[in-house]
Amino acid sequence: MGISERKEREKQEMKDLIFQAAMDLFIEDGYEKASIRKIADRIEYSPATIYLYFKDKDEIFHAVHEKGFELLFARMETLAVIENPFQRLQKLGEIYLKFAYDHPELYDLMFIMRAPMEALKQENEDWNCGFKAHNGLREIVRACIGQGDMKTMDVDVAALSIWSFAHGLASLAIRNRLKMYPPDQLDTLIPDSIENMLRLFRKE
Repeated sequence: MGISERKEREKQEMKDLIFQAAMDLFIEDGYEKASIRKIADRIEYSPATIYLYFKDKDEIFHAVHEKGFELLFARMETLAVIENPFQRLQKLGEIYLKFAYDHPELYDLMFIMRAPMEALKQENEDWNCGFKAHNGLREIVRACIGQGDMKTMDVDVAALSIWSFAHGLASLAIRNRLKMYPPDQLDTLIPDSIENMLRLFRKE
């Protein structure tokens, strides 16, 4: 291995070390408390070292948020074996909500917090992982309409309506805003609400 290859490998190893420390601190303490100094202390380096690899905290947590999407996409791979597009859509809703419940901190970072989007704005880049997730939903909706399982309508209107509804439920749940309902009731109330919403799109 040449000098340049070795340096590149060492650089990636350090970035991975910083990323893992940031990920752990974020899950343990939340975004606000996961400071550059705490990340540096966790890996036993100085804060100045962190800035050799990441421009700022937003850039670090943009990398963490991308990891969240990787985990979500891994769960979505199970959709490929479901032939009926409307059943795929129903399953996607289940996967999306279950991911939010299992990883509330990551969901917050992926779909609510400003930090990852601030990093993108600074670099003038597109939100590629978000586009990929949304395009997956759009294609399922398009297939539902094409097969006659859903009413004929604008694909983007349908996709945004469905995503907004699921996101609203997920956000209320992970931010503990559904306290007016008993926990055991939510186990059926939330999936039933998704099912009822999708029924409004169903072609009779």
